Amino acid sequence: MAAAAPVARPSAGSVAPVHVPAPAAPPVARVLPADIAAMDWDALQQAVAGCTACGLCQSRKKTVFGVGDTQARWLVVGEAPGENEDLQGEPFVGQAGQLLDNMLKAVGLNRGATGTQGVFIANVLKCRPPANRNPLPQEVATCEPYLRRQVALLQPQIILALGRFAAQSLLQATVPDVATIPLGKLRGQVHRYDGVPVIVSYHPAYLLRTPQDKAKAWADLCLALDVAKRAS
Repeated sequence: MAAAAPVARPSAGSVAPVHVPAPAAPPVARVLPADIAAMDWDALQQAVAGCTACGLCQSRKKTVFGVGDTQARWLVVGEAPGENEDLQGEPFVGQAGQLLDNMLKAVGLNRGATGTQGVFIANVLKCRPPANRNPLPQEVATCEPYLRRQVALLQPQIILALGRFAAQSLLQATVPDVATIPLGKLRGQVHRYDGVPVIVSYHPAYLLRTPQDKAKAWADLCLALDVAKRAS
C-alpha cells in the first residue's frame, strides 16, 4: 500500500481547509425495455442477451433464455441458472437436468421434440447468481417481465413451476403471502398465471438430495398431464 501523503499543518491563527471529496455518483441501472410487451420472440431473446438491468450481468458468462419447442403445450419454469447452465447457455443441463429429462420422458415429453411431445424450459432468472446463491427479490422482480412475455408468446396450456422461487414468482399475484407458504402446501392444486394453469412441484436438484419425495413429484407430473389434456 502506498504511503499516505503528508498533511500540511495550518499556520497559527488560521483554520486548516477541510477537503471533502464529492460523493461518487451512484451507478445508473438500465431499466428493462419499455416496449418489452410488444417484442416478438427474436427481439425478446436479443433483449435478454444484452440485458444489464441488474448486477447479475457483471458475473454471468452466458444468459439462459430457454430451450425447446416454441409451439409446445408445456412450459417448465425453474429458478435460476447454475454453473453448468451459465457455461452452456441452456437451462437444466447438469444432474438435475438429466433427472428432469427423465421425468418428462416418463410422461411423453422431450426438450428436443416438437408437436405434442414438445416442451419449452425456462428459468425465472436468465443469469446465474454468483456461487449459485438464492435469487434476490429485486432480481426476480427485474427479470419477471421477460418471463411474462415468454408466457404470452408461447401461450402454453400448462406451466410446471419447479422449486420455491419459481412458485413464488409465478403465484405472487394470485396467492396471498405466497412467500411464507411452504412449497409442499402449494402442491396438489391448480393455480393460475395470466390465465394459464400452474402446477407446483419440487426442483430436480432438491429431488437429488431428497429422493424420497420423487413419488410426490411424479404425482405432480400426473396432475399437470391431466390438466393439460383437459385444456387441449
